[in-house]
Amino acid sequence: MKPEPAAPSTRLSLWREASDTHVRSRFAGYYYLLAWGLLWFTSSEPLESLWAWAGGSLLLLVFFALRSQHRPSAQLDPAQLQRWLDLHWLTILLQSMTWGLMLAGLQLLPGIVASHLLIMLSAVVFATALAFTFPMRMGRCTLAILLTYLPSTAVKFHLGIGDIGESVALVAYLVYLGLFLYRWNREYYIGLERELRLLQHGEQLDRLSRTDALTELGNRYQFNALLPAWLANARRQNGQLTLILLDIDYFKTVNDQYGHRTGDLCLQAFAERMRQVFRRDSDILLRLGGEEFAVLMPDTPLEQAIPLAERFRTSLVEQPLHIQAQVQELPLTCSLGIGHFLPLCDDSAETFYKRVDDALYRAKARGRNRLEPA
Repeated sequence: MKPEPAAPSTRLSLWREASDTHVRSRFAGYYYLLAWGLLWFTSSEPLESLWAWAGGSLLLLVFFALRSQHRPSAQLDPAQLQRWLDLHWLTILLQSMTWGLMLAGLQLLPGIVASHLLIMLSAVVFATALAFTFPMRMGRCTLAILLTYLPSTAVKFHLGIGDIGESVALVAYLVYLGLFLYRWNREYYIGLERELRLLQHGEQLDRLSRTDALTELGNRYQFNALLPAWLANARRQNGQLTLILLDIDYFKTVNDQYGHRTGDLCLQAFAERMRQVFRRDSDILLRLGGEEFAVLMPDTPLEQAIPLAERFRTSLVEQPLHIQAQVQELPLTCSLGIGHFLPLCDDSAETFYKRVDDALYRAKARGRNRLEPA
């Protein structure tokens, strides 16, 4: 079986998470290098054990390059976005572990005498930064915090550095950090859910503004937006564009004789018949207002469009619309105007539309229930 496509909200939330993770991760390398330089130049013998200081600097530069250059693409599908997140988080966890071990090593190496206060502050500050910066994945962030926090703290306990009050404070702060990570994780996803709702609401409003409520076809607003754009595209690419205008004959009689409710059902049945005949994915079906409809057919020559339009017209005659409010079928006909975009004649969308609209009026003037080319 073909797998179902992921929901748009799933992809959007993954893209937002990937984008946030990358943006928040880009400049982390600066702060690691700054803290390492501060530890280096405040040590009692900065020129001793240069191999350790320089090696640590080089390692941090490598992580900085990896995290800043590893960018997500908006074109990735949900599975690819998830793989990107997994790989980026692997880099974050490896750097957290490396930083924790580097801080622990400063306390163990005999040739280095670094400030104990700065070492513990570096562990606490970077653990706090991880919780504040990456709360979107609480489990992975907790692991990163522990990898940053525990190595230097364990060495401190092992060597008996500092008093008991400092040790209790470090443990209490770790618990406090866990509670705040949980809170920040909830706030992040509450904010993300609100953003998704706003986007979905905006998309729904945009769709409603472009859709005719009665027939669920495109409306006049959509037609006015699409026609100039497709006309410009056809002119630029030397392409083809055909427009069909349809008008139900004597529709006022339907409303007067059967009532407006039946008239609405008639319009819905007419739109459904349009969907049955104009079935190509590229065809755009629209209700322009009242009983007037349109079909925009990109990349379609007139020779292909005319048979389809004529087939629609004859289908109304041969197979009358079935209206639920009526016991019997309701006979209807329509008049059609059809035109093909001509770059030398149609200098604007209004000119093209008027040329096809004139053809529609000729069809009505010549007896209705007929197709007239522009």
